[in-house]
Amino acid sequence: MDLNTITEVVRRPADLPGADWREGDAWLAGGTWLYSVEQPHLDRLIDLTSLRWEPLVPSDTGLAIGATCTVRDLHAFEPPGEWTAGHLLATSCEAFLSSFKVWNSATVGGNICMSLPAGPMITLTVALEATYELWATDGSVRTVDAHDFVTGDNRNVLAPGEILRRIDIPARALRKRTAHRRFSLTRLGRSTVFLVGTRTPGTSDLLLTVTAGTTRPVRLAFDTMPDADALRRAVDAIPDGVWFADPNGTPEHRRHLTQHFAEEIRRELTAGGPA
Repeated sequence: MDLNTITEVVRRPADLPGADWREGDAWLAGGTWLYSVEQPHLDRLIDLTSLRWEPLVPSDTGLAIGATCTVRDLHAFEPPGEWTAGHLLATSCEAFLSSFKVWNSATVGGNICMSLPAGPMITLTVALEATYELWATDGSVRTVDAHDFVTGDNRNVLAPGEILRRIDIPARALRKRTAHRRFSLTRLGRSTVFLVGTRTPGTSDLLLTVTAGTTRPVRLAFDTMPDADALRRAVDAIPDGVWFADPNGTPEHRRHLTQHFAEEIRRELTAGGPA
């Protein structure tokens, strides 16, 4: 879509781009949502891709993902063999409802900052206990837990002009056992629910992440593997107002699916004992 209110595109922003920010601006990376609807409140775009942030930096401490890393590049990344949870990177990318153009242009950071319930990059990073590095317009930097970033449907903790710079996934989370379940109304449709369970090797803990069916990510943490009744009670304790409603499912439908898939994940991660 043509954005006919835009009068300028900043192609070479400062290394700390918040210094260029003013009211009426928008950050431009993949632009897949930005160009999909009218943006009458905007008059200037600041192109972040020219800063050439490193897309993927694996290390002994984990994986750093630049906010402008494309979904295509994340999907193509081959994680080290000891990262047993590394398959979730590709799995989450494949949960996108996207065309060829979106697949090649959409960015990890853009999907997170849109903060929609079905955002698969949110599912991935919350499930793997990531942190986000945020840059403010005054040059200050803060780090937030991925779980705390999204506060509701299309809502998050970003202040005006603040930018997501990097996602850091710790190696300890990438070494966990995982199980996931996803449901959509069609084979390539938007997620109705997307659940990921992780278990630390050598323990009987469980971290269950519930997304897509809720307006914000929900984590259910257990020091030891719960039985079926305890897990069901934990899901039932998710407040009614947190369950999401749209044409892909009612809150009741999503709660039912979550109960069903949570138990499947519990059984899968219980099987075989500590790994």
